[in-house]
Amino acid sequence: MYLNFNDLSGGLPTSTGFWLPSLEKLVLGMNKLTGPIPNSISNASQLTVLELKGNAFSDFIPDSLGNLGNLKRLDLGDNLLTTESSSAAGMSFLSSLTNCKHLTHLTVEYNSLDGTLPISIGNLSALLQSFDASACNIKGSIPREIGNLTNLIWLDLASNNLTGTIPTSIRTLVEIQRLFLGNNKLRGAIPTELCGLEKVSEIYLGLNQLSELIPQCLGNLKFLNKLSLSFNSLTGTIPSTLWRLQDILELDLSWNSLSGSLSPDIQNLKVMIQLDLSNNYLSGDVPNSFAPLTALQNLYLSNNRLQGYIPQSFGNLISLELLDLSNNSLSGEIPKSLEKLFYLKYLNVSFNRLEGAIPNGGPFPNLLIQSFVGNKALCGAPWLQLPSCKPSSTKRSRKVVLVYILTITASTLLVLVILLLFFRYRRSKRTVPAADEGASPLTTWRRTSYQELVRATDGFGERNLIGRGSYGLVYKGVVANGINVAVKVFNLQLEGAYRSFESECEVISNIRHRNLVKVISCCSNPLHDFKAILLDYMPNGSLEKWLHSDTHHLDILKILEIVINVASALEYLHYGYSTTIVHCDIKPSNVLLDENMVGHLSDFGIAKLLGEGQSMTLTQTLATIGYMAPGCF
Repeated sequence: MYLNFNDLSGGLPTSTGFWLPSLEKLVLGMNKLTGPIPNSISNASQLTVLELKGNAFSDFIPDSLGNLGNLKRLDLGDNLLTTESSSAAGMSFLSSLTNCKHLTHLTVEYNSLDGTLPISIGNLSALLQSFDASACNIKGSIPREIGNLTNLIWLDLASNNLTGTIPTSIRTLVEIQRLFLGNNKLRGAIPTELCGLEKVSEIYLGLNQLSELIPQCLGNLKFLNKLSLSFNSLTGTIPSTLWRLQDILELDLSWNSLSGSLSPDIQNLKVMIQLDLSNNYLSGDVPNSFAPLTALQNLYLSNNRLQGYIPQSFGNLISLELLDLSNNSLSGEIPKSLEKLFYLKYLNVSFNRLEGAIPNGGPFPNLLIQSFVGNKALCGAPWLQLPSCKPSSTKRSRKVVLVYILTITASTLLVLVILLLFFRYRRSKRTVPAADEGASPLTTWRRTSYQELVRATDGFGERNLIGRGSYGLVYKGVVANGINVAVKVFNLQLEGAYRSFESECEVISNIRHRNLVKVISCCSNPLHDFKAILLDYMPNGSLEKWLHSDTHHLDILKILEIVINVASALEYLHYGYSTTIVHCDIKPSNVLLDENMVGHLSDFGIAKLLGEGQSMTLTQTLATIGYMAPGCF
């Protein structure tokens, strides 16, 4: 029974469970239902899914839910529920749920539970994969018994009043991928046991009272792409190992007591989107090694003790939207290279020791005086209400000398340039193109719900079906703002579908290239056993349709262009990313054509990521019969 996302009001009858003896799924989320959850619900003994989130249910969470022995998913989040708690039992409903041996997903976030986590939490189902109890006003410490939940993938206890230390038993959560413990009152050191969570991708420990050093071993978490330790009392230097996290997207160490200088090895973080090191005690020069960070969008270095010049290499940060260098001891001029940052919306270099002219190109005409206050020797345009800049005689004389020298040597330089171009032309015939050619900056994905996809595809109607693959169907859909998308829906009943979805998400989540089909979003809804990927819609279909059709025709030049498109995509996958990616299924049906007949490589369902130290030999033959990915196997 699915009645979610409606405008239902009132309460559930006290006899609810008595008239639902065979019901397996009851979904009433996102309505306006009120009152208590009736105890009789436990009489619906066949229930596997119970979703009541996003309503206004109140009173206690009934302990009788523990009688639902077949329950797999329970979602009570975002209500007004409380719990009967005592110093002995803690949140008693959690103890009752230990009888639900098939439970895989448990969500109670955004309720006023106002209790403590019981020791019995370690007796919950061994199959439990996600537990979300964020923003529930939970008190006390995290029981060490939580380490018994060895299949947890997602643990969210953020925004509570948890105290004590992070239990070392957390090391047994070997399947964990997302760990959210931020915005609590946890204290003590960050346990090194976190470094044993080899599959973790996101760690949020910000807004606590953690102290001592940041463990060096965090740099060994090769799948880590988001790390937040902000608003704590961490000391010492930033571990050099963190600069080895080549696939990290967001790193937030702000509002601590970190000291030392910035390492030039920051150049390794080539896919970084956001870096926040503000409000610490960092000192020394800003390294001139930021140039490779072309995906960086937000950079916060304010309120430190940095000195020296603003690096010219900042002009290479072509994706930069926000740059905050305020409240340091930086000197010299503002580099004119910053005029190349066309996406820059916010710049703050106030309260430093900068001097000279403020650049007037690129984003600078849109900036206000607040970006530059506290620098006594700056000059600039009238709208900034600063003194006008006057060229010095020294600069004029230097200009005359420079013109004189250039005039004398012009012919020599021309000959050298011609020779250089000739030799570069000769070498280009033998040299592999630059690895990042054609790559475009990473973007933040748009979150898409299952309900949005249902609406966008008219309920996954037959008339919107545009393709069939090995693991599911592809539908055309229209999302917000009238944008056409392709929705690839996986048939999870097929063997290998889960693995194909995970592989495709893992590969395409962090890569961008003009000849790869752009991913817009992924949608995973455990409640509906639904997994899908949103891709750019390619109106001209696949290359296979054009090659094997009586109604479509491609001349030899257009075929050559498409072959070059595919080769460019493969060159990027093999050499343009920190990890080598092998597509494994190159064939005409996986080459899609946009409105301009430009080829885009798609379908990464059996792609392989070959990191350092991995064998380049696959013992299993992959791909469609008749096709094999290029490479050495």
